[in-house]
Parts: sequence; structure tokens; C-alpha cells
Amino acid sequence: MTAPGDTYDVIVVGGGISGLSAAKLLLESGLSPVVLEARDRVGGRTFTTRNKETKWVDLGGAYVGPTQNRILRLAKQYGVETYKVNEQERLVHYVDGKSSSFKASFPPMWNPVVKLDFTNLFRTLDQMGSEIPRDAPWKAPRAEEWDKMSMRQLIENVCWTSAARRFATLFVNVNVTSEPHEVSALWFLWYIKQSGGTMRIFSTTNGGQAKYVIVATPPGLNLKMHFNPELPPLRNQLIHRVPMGSVIKCMVYYKENFWRKKGEEHKGGRTRRSLFFPILFSAPGLCGSMVIEEEGAPIGLTLDDTKPDGSVPAIMGFILARKCRRLCGLTKEERFKRICESFSRVLGTEEALHAIHYEEKNWCEEEYSGGCYTAYFPPGILTQFGRVLREPVGRLYFAGTETATEWSGYMEGAVQAGERAAREILCTMGKIHRSQIWQTEPESEDVPARPFPTSFWDRNSPSVGGLLKLAGAFALLSAAGVLAYKKGLLLLPRC
Repeated sequence: MTAPGDTYDVIVVGGGISGLSAAKLLLESGLSPVVLEARDRVGGRTFTTRNKETKWVDLGGAYVGPTQNRILRLAKQYGVETYKVNEQERLVHYVDGKSSSFKASFPPMWNPVVKLDFTNLFRTLDQMGSEIPRDAPWKAPRAEEWDKMSMRQLIENVCWTSAARRFATLFVNVNVTSEPHEVSALWFLWYIKQSGGTMRIFSTTNGGQAKYVIVATPPGLNLKMHFNPELPPLRNQLIHRVPMGSVIKCMVYYKENFWRKKGEEHKGGRTRRSLFFPILFSAPGLCGSMVIEEEGAPIGLTLDDTKPDGSVPAIMGFILARKCRRLCGLTKEERFKRICESFSRVLGTEEALHAIHYEEKNWCEEEYSGGCYTAYFPPGILTQFGRVLREPVGRLYFAGTETATEWSGYMEGAVQAGERAAREILCTMGKIHRSQIWQTEPESEDVPARPFPTSFWDRNSPSVGGLLKLAGAFALLSAAGVLAYKKGLLLLPRC
């Protein structure tokens, strides 16, 4: 709250992580900021609720990991404890009506042609991303070409098999809560690159006067604000063109985490094969992580959300993109029922039907978020309007996770953007040098980043298209040799 006549150095519009990070840094630098928030709470796209059934549950952004060093630094500073998501047991991959368990970042592919296609897809995404500057993706050598292309077009160009195309669609859904045809290939390639690559991203005013303003909201929410003088033309056009993703975050609670007993059971010291998982593996049980490739299933990806002390067993899942929009018209109870039925099919047990509690947060109905996790750029927008995304307008500066150059769309990106906007103001005021605006963050000692091992085959295996070209060339040479021999142009050595 502000009182008439109060004077502040900086007004921060938006009390999410980005706005709060900006205000915190300004305050620590000796300035007097005030944060304005339209909701009756702070946190923005993070939201924790408490009740007797769940103890507590994060219905918004919740997950942090290696290389997200700024949000880890803040968590440590404020004594917010972190714990590892359970992946001790095996994960489940459900596709074509069949479940199999695995132990890796991505589901294993038993068909060698599909394996080649998957390997080439993710290798290609990373290779294309390597050409894109983190701070200015519109300056990439092929920026206009890739920006005019949707991710659906890129997937169709790169993938030869339906299995790879289907999984690539889920990969887009999970990461940006949008459909491949909705997002620019350039923007998605940049989004993956600035998050550390494919492996890293897949393995969350009343009377005051002020000298400066930081707007720390998603770009589209600028439409709810009145600016005087008006925003510059490109900024005004930008905010009409960047929609938010669509997601419902769901939590299903059970009496016990029965999934940790599924998969392989041990009896009499021997491992026996489960009816539902015909392939033998070395470790028993399931960790609660599921990759569900079924159009009728509400949820495509799950994680175990049991409390770190083993209490309140729960499975978390996201209803994403087209499925979110399709199921928004159902009641909460109907969504709950469909989710439990889907879990029962995937896990192969009726125990999944007997949940004892359900929580969900539909971020599409949040007036002051507009959706989650982040705003996305449709084809053709990034190269035309992206350069004004974080460009100051007079004494107006822009934060929000969408303006970050590392982990944009995540809590980490929100912190980077808020602190960067605060330092821009400190630089303008002569308190710091311009070279100090963008600062690197030391690696977290508690959550260090480990490299992802890749085999020679992963790095050098041909694409399906390359393999077919090689086979075609070999067949052509063989046919030419046979023809030459028949015409007497080629003599074979005699023994």
C-alpha cells in the first residue's frame, strides 16, 4: 500500500518473482522501491496452497535444477529447503496402448530406425540452437528463414518416423505448453538453447510518485495497462502478438505410493517378470514419472510429488496445450476421473482409480497471468518485434521471465530479468558501470551441473534420410557394376 504524497525511486509493477527480485536488489542498493500487485498475493506464476489433505502443495512454478543458480541462491538465502524429485525407481513410457519401464532421460527406442530418427532430431535441435545468440536470437544467420517456419514444419522436415514426430510434439507441449504449429521454430530453438539444450531442459498505485518504473509482467498483460505517453509502435504491436501457453497443473493423492511397488517384484530372492512390464530390468518399482503418448490421456508427463519424508503420496501431472483447451470445459471432478482412469491404464492397476484427494490449478483462468508457463512467439514475430522485448522506453524498464536470456520461462529467468532491469536503472543513475548490468552467477555448490554423457554413436549416427541416401548410393553403384560387367566393361579377378 502507498499513501498520498509518498515518494519512491522506482515503482515495480508486478509482484511475481521477477518484480520482487528487482525490488530486492534496488532496496539493497539504497533506493526506495514500491511493488504494485493486482492480486491479493505475491508470487505471480508461483502459488503455494496449504490444507489438511496436502499439508502444502505448489500449484505453480516449483522445480529448480542445475545451472539455475540465481533462484537457488535466493532459496538458500531465505532458508527455503529443496529436495530431489524421486527418480530412484524406473520411469514409465506408455505408447500404442503398451507400457514399458526405463531408466534414462528419454524413453528407449527398440526400433533401430526410430532410434536413428530420435537421435538425429535432438542432435539437430541442439546444432541449430548453437547458431542462435542468447541475447539476440533475431541476429542468427538463418533467423528469418527459421522464424517463418513453425516447429511443426521443422519436425516434419527433420523426422521420418511417426514415433519421432509424435514424441517431438509432446516435447514441445511439455516445454512451452503450446502446439508445434503455434510456435516459431526460431523461438523454440532459442528457448531450448538458452535453457541449456535438449537434455538439460527435459531431464518452473495510489498516490505514489517515482523516477523510474519496472514492468515485471508477461508482455500480453501490458494490454491491461494505460501508458501516457503511448508505447512506441513496435512495443505496442509486440504486446498484441505474444500469447500465453495453456496448462492445468494437477495433483492426485493416494493412501500409499503403490507405484513404487510396481514393475518388477522380488519374490524369494528372485526377480520375476511383471504382467504389465514384460521387459526385465535390474531395479524394482516405479518412481512415479510417466511419459504418456496417448491422445485420449489428459496428462502427458508426470512426476512423483510425495513429500520428502514419504508422507502424502501424490503424482503430479500437466494437462498441456490442446488438451488443456479441450478439457477446460469439464468440471474439476470430471478431469479428476479421467486422470485416474488414464493412470490406471498406464500403470496397469486399479489402485490408481482409488485416489483420496485432488488439487488443480488452471492457469488459463488467471486474469493477471493469462496462462503458463510463459508467453510464446508465433512464427514471424521474433525477428520483427523481438528486439524491443526488453528495450527501455524513457524511464520505463521491462522485466519478467520472458525478457531473460537464460532459463526464460522459468523462475530462474524471472530472477535474472528482475535483477537486470534493476541494474539498468542503477546504471542510468550512475551507481554502477554499464558493464555491470549483465552479471554471471556462480554455480550453486548444492546443485552442481553435471555433463550429459553421449556416445560416439549418438554424436555421429546418420539420420534416417542420410541412411536412405547411403543405401541408395550403394544400390546405384551395385547396379552400375552389374551392368558394366554384363557389357564386358568390368573384369573380375580370377582365382
